[in-house]
Amino acid sequence: MSAAARSIPSSLTSVSRQISALEQYFGTSLLLRTTRQLALTEDGRILYERAKSILGEMKEIEAALSRDPHQPSGRIRVSSPSLIGRLVIAPLMAEFLRRYPALSVDLLLIDRPVDMVEEDIHLALRIGRLRDSQLVARRLTDLQMITCASPDYLARRGAPRTPLDLATHDCLVFSDAPGIEEWRFADGTKTGRKFRISGRLWMNSLDALVEAARDGAGIVRVPSWQVQPDLAAGRLQRLLIDHEPAPTPLHLMLQPSRLASPKVRAFVDYLVERWAKIDAFRTPLARS
Repeated sequence: MSAAARSIPSSLTSVSRQISALEQYFGTSLLLRTTRQLALTEDGRILYERAKSILGEMKEIEAALSRDPHQPSGRIRVSSPSLIGRLVIAPLMAEFLRRYPALSVDLLLIDRPVDMVEEDIHLALRIGRLRDSQLVARRLTDLQMITCASPDYLARRGAPRTPLDLATHDCLVFSDAPGIEEWRFADGTKTGRKFRISGRLWMNSLDALVEAARDGAGIVRVPSWQVQPDLAAGRLQRLLIDHEPAPTPLHLMLQPSRLASPKVRAFVDYLVERWAKIDAFRTPLARS
């Protein structure tokens, strides 16, 4: 609190009074006070995150009104699933930064849903069906999960004919912790059906799993765009095509309050422009 007082600048007494006034106004405690430290309560954390977001939006409004709208500036925070972020989004950033020299980007590779308001995220790539939300969504593409294995593995173990056969095969599983694993396949219903598999190798890296599959360690399930070169070169073979689940949408999410932000519009337009030129997403994988 002393450091906060110096940064304003103000007195420690004044800062304490302002915090007390906030607590009285909201009718809740914002800080946990002990003889050794101060810590935010849950309500205090919510207030801090929301206030930070509001102040950030005010800075964006000031920048939009006082600067050339064709030259957006500031910092933009983008979250993405780690695989797509590392292999697809990150390689696009150099050109984006050259095109907009007054912009900076925080690219967060996170394999979990983010709270865009509390974590101050301007844009988020999200895989899967969207629940009812006040967020604005722009659909980028559909992702197809496929099952595949190397010719060497299939020569030794044979190819599964139905999803039930996976219980007797060596499956390579993407997960943080071993346990019981199920893969979803189409069964004529809208949602499909989960089938128990036999996981012999568990990793939290899809890249490493694909490498193990190439070496003949077993059957892997991955997004089709990730292994298109391996399929074309014959290093992997696609399995259970007739049982593949429905594609999963990939959306670019943003808060409605960010729609007018020049830097957000610049990033959205750039990503959509470049996305249309990525071969792995432009041409769907043939079902043969």
